Amino acid sequence: MMNISRHEQVNMGMNNLLFLGDSLTAGYGLQNVHQESFPALIQQKINQNQLPYQVINAGISGDTSAGGLNRIDRLLLQPINIFVLELGINDILRGIPPAITQQNLQAIVNKVKQKYPQVRMALMGMELPLNLGGFLATEFLAIFRKVAEANQMAFVPFFLEGVAGLPHLNLADRMHPSAAGYRIIADKVWPVLKSLMIE
Repeated sequence: MMNISRHEQVNMGMNNLLFLGDSLTAGYGLQNVHQESFPALIQQKINQNQLPYQVINAGISGDTSAGGLNRIDRLLLQPINIFVLELGINDILRGIPPAITQQNLQAIVNKVKQKYPQVRMALMGMELPLNLGGFLATEFLAIFRKVAEANQMAFVPFFLEGVAGLPHLNLADRMHPSAAGYRIIADKVWPVLKSLMIE
């Protein structure tokens, strides 16, 4: 994965796929982020399918929706063909109201669409840890579907489905997937992203 210039992109016939996210995108705790992270695994699948896409991993551990909003303008200086948004879980863990998170996610999407009107987009939904359940969990879960539907984004309702809470698929902190966990996630999300590449 690397950033390439507009000139190189034209010559190579490459399209850029930007992942904006937190530690789940960055690959926190992995031994080899460039091979084991979620974006890296998607790049491997892209290569296997001989699709003309270059992945850009813009994940930062600990990032919030507000942090993503602050970063997006700089990231959009390079051409973007597909945009994948994975932010929000750190907001709720820091006590940020779900309504504020929704506003920030929508503002990020607005900036992307304004700069690249033809961009295709996907949103990775999140759920709260079970011990934080109740009404807040329901409200938090709902914001992702609202943003996805409002913007006609491809949508993965729960990014960590099949991995969350399973010790053998997570690091010792039981919050971040292991390399094996990310392989499961990538296999699940790949059909969603591939559909955006072959439209």
